[in-house]
Amino acid sequence: MSYSIRPVRHASAFRKFALAAFCILGFTLAAMAQKPVPEPAAKDRTCYLFAYFNGNNPDQEQIRFAVSTDGRHFFALNGDKPVLDAKAFTRSGGVRDPHILRREDGGFYMVATDMTSSKGWDSNRGLVLMKSDDLVNWSAKAIHFPERFPEMPGIQDILHVWAPQTIYDPAAKRYLIYVALMFKGGVNRMYGVYANDDFTDLEGEPMYMFGIPGVHVLDADIIRFNGKYHMFYCGKEKVVSDTLFPGKWEKPEPDYKLDPGFAIEGSSIYPLVNTDTYVFMGDLFRNGRWYFAETKDLKTFTQGDFSVDFHARHGSVVSIARSELNAVLKKWGKPEKFEPPVQNNPIIEAFYADPGTLYSEKTGKYYIYPTHDGVPGWGGKDFQVFSSSDLKEWKFERTILTLGEDVKWSSGNAWAPCIMERKQPDGSYKYYFYFCGALKGDGRKCVGVAVADDPLGPFVDTGKPIVDFKPAGVRGGQEIDPDVFHDPVSGKYYLYWGNGYMAGGELADDMLSVKRETVKEFRPGRTFREGTNVIYRNGKYYFSWSVDDTGSPNYHIRYAIADSPLGDLTVPRDNVVIEKDPSKGILGTGHHQILKVHGTDDEWRIVYHRFAWQNGKVMDGPGFHREVCIDKLEFNPDGSIKKVVPTL
Repeated sequence: MSYSIRPVRHASAFRKFALAAFCILGFTLAAMAQKPVPEPAAKDRTCYLFAYFNGNNPDQEQIRFAVSTDGRHFFALNGDKPVLDAKAFTRSGGVRDPHILRREDGGFYMVATDMTSSKGWDSNRGLVLMKSDDLVNWSAKAIHFPERFPEMPGIQDILHVWAPQTIYDPAAKRYLIYVALMFKGGVNRMYGVYANDDFTDLEGEPMYMFGIPGVHVLDADIIRFNGKYHMFYCGKEKVVSDTLFPGKWEKPEPDYKLDPGFAIEGSSIYPLVNTDTYVFMGDLFRNGRWYFAETKDLKTFTQGDFSVDFHARHGSVVSIARSELNAVLKKWGKPEKFEPPVQNNPIIEAFYADPGTLYSEKTGKYYIYPTHDGVPGWGGKDFQVFSSSDLKEWKFERTILTLGEDVKWSSGNAWAPCIMERKQPDGSYKYYFYFCGALKGDGRKCVGVAVADDPLGPFVDTGKPIVDFKPAGVRGGQEIDPDVFHDPVSGKYYLYWGNGYMAGGELADDMLSVKRETVKEFRPGRTFREGTNVIYRNGKYYFSWSVDDTGSPNYHIRYAIADSPLGDLTVPRDNVVIEKDPSKGILGTGHHQILKVHGTDDEWRIVYHRFAWQNGKVMDGPGFHREVCIDKLEFNPDGSIKKVVPTL
């Protein structure tokens, strides 16, 4: 039977739920929560979660969580009380040795020993499979080995199913569970068995992986490093194999040295994100404390500055993103001495670029509609939307449009959208979403428009591009990067676009076409590349744009001023709005929109993208590994724009 687990908040809730679970045992307890946000990229996983149990009585043999911002100093969540109630989903009533892993496609798997030591060290016959999309809501399935594998030799007399762990096997494209099994009259040896696709069962009988005659081999942790699999076991021992399963495990190179100086078990190793350093940790069970050491080569280890504010036994660590950290803090509270990370940017996790922005009078929220980045060749097809009430915390809402499906005339290249809210005579609202797409057939880039009654859609494409032409006299460039503008003076609406040239024209009353007779090519000078944005302030129209190529570290923003939405541009001498700051590792600051903060007289923000970094360097393909940021934009007394200082 599989169960969905209600997370517990404190001890009284823990006891109440145990009683309720007992009353309805055998039924699904709750629906599994759907993942509300896209999977954070590896670059975003700069915080850490430690899953552990903390003793040998049934109340201690429960899963607990701790968090860290640096992977070195951990603080217990929920006052060091359980976060999940093992009585609801195990046969024994308790769990030991939890191992947590991030899935390849997002979310988490966790496995644990189904056991309470009060029933005897040889009482354990199974393990528990758990999964979650958000670290808060979990489902679980207990696997009892004598029942699951009745034909396996010796299984009816099995004594140990200890310390299971999970690793993704890229050769098999499946998740391998490896676990120490001990049969009557024998010693612990490592076995492996694959999980099924939904992580609710094991498929095939467990197969032998590694053992030593007459010696217990248990508490294994496997990590892939430099093309080989390294298995740490029994606290400090290690074997290496070129393949994972079943593998050919051999003693490592002679210069391998790990000696904590005390008896150790429950070893685990994890990388420190965006560095070349790994942390080895283990349970000094006779001393009542933990051992931590750092390594860059998995051969030599040095102790560093580590701490925990709780007593833990065998556990494991996984890197998590700020959004995931915020979710567990919201659920189980912030530990008293824990300081969450302070970071302004990026404001959206994963890879996004070219942010289109909106403040909606209808909903009272801000929205960002970006290019879905991280796809080689800028080949994305989806448009998504994020919302915020304060311009700080952003929530993924949904995918609103897919080229090739919702937009039949386009085959892909979903780029650089913008949106306009327009109140209708009857008091309702319409939303006009302008976007880039490649025309089916010849691949030419065009601008389309889709319409909705809500900022979240559903959006309906008009069936054809709104801009598939160049202004008179323009020969090169592309019809991309639309920007829609409402002129508060005339009440008219305008659309701007262009790569290699800057064009603009008045929109028709229905917002679905451009009045061709009004189309104009602007002359911002040689610095113009793409990404026009227009705002109005104190009688002046500010035109800003991106300079250089989006894949260049020098990609930045400049501006000019006009007296009307289609007027001639005056380019100030010092007209840089924002540019790179190599001292902070900030590069490629471009393609933006300037947004007035609702309810203020003159507060503005600039929302833009920059290059994403990972492991201490700009990611490969910087032109399509970008992240969305926001900073304050201010004006000088003479109306000129102060140069923005980009922030981390």
